[in-house]
Amino acid sequence: MPYDPSAFPPFAVTVDLVVLTVRKHALCALVVRRGEPPYQGRWALPGGFVRAEEDLETAAARELTEETGLRSQHPEGQPTEAHLEQLATYGAPQRDPRMRVVSVAHLVLAPDLPAPTPGGDARSVRWAPVDSLFDGSDGADGREAEQAPLAFDHDRILRDGVERARSKIEYSSLATAFCPPEFTVGELRRVYEAVWGVALDPRNFHRKVTGTPGFLVPTGGTTTRQGGRPAQLFRAGGATLLNPPMLRPEV
Repeated sequence: MPYDPSAFPPFAVTVDLVVLTVRKHALCALVVRRGEPPYQGRWALPGGFVRAEEDLETAAARELTEETGLRSQHPEGQPTEAHLEQLATYGAPQRDPRMRVVSVAHLVLAPDLPAPTPGGDARSVRWAPVDSLFDGSDGADGREAEQAPLAFDHDRILRDGVERARSKIEYSSLATAFCPPEFTVGELRRVYEAVWGVALDPRNFHRKVTGTPGFLVPTGGTTTRQGGRPAQLFRAGGATLLNPPMLRPEV
């Protein structure tokens, strides 16, 4: 029998963003409070429907710019301060009560970002420590002891994004995406500690990262922004894979 596309029900495609940054030594995710049904008033990951003329990467980059003001790529094709990669696809039939919706989630990593401003159908937007989102508190103040789960299946998407980040910084140089263009070894160590949720020995960490070929490149400068004696500044090297890897300590 001939193939009949009209025999299949239509469905929509969205992009959802797991935007992670390190603020005040904690791994934080960008969440928006929904201003419209469904799940009005609930926190959710930023995202939106893919437009007819867009491919997935273009839609994700547009949503990133609308929510954070960041660009994942300059028009000339040069990389910028935000790392964006496709995370996973989520397509459970009942994940969106409006209609059948398939979401292609993306992971975004960026250095310490400023307080965001709401846009679109978001009532408010904020950075929240990922642990507060996982344990059910909103992390905003001590008055709200419990927080409803994230809207849709965003709790699962967020957990998958955090685990992707935690795993990739073991064997890649992705941790430097959380750092400014020039950073100290101490600042990089605090990124690992925030993402992994563990304390690392400063001397062992310094020896590992400076001894891994292509991981860090000295800039020749120093800084006292951490207080104390001047600390050497580095930038990310050209290595994409770390050998040996930075194995995550067991918690």
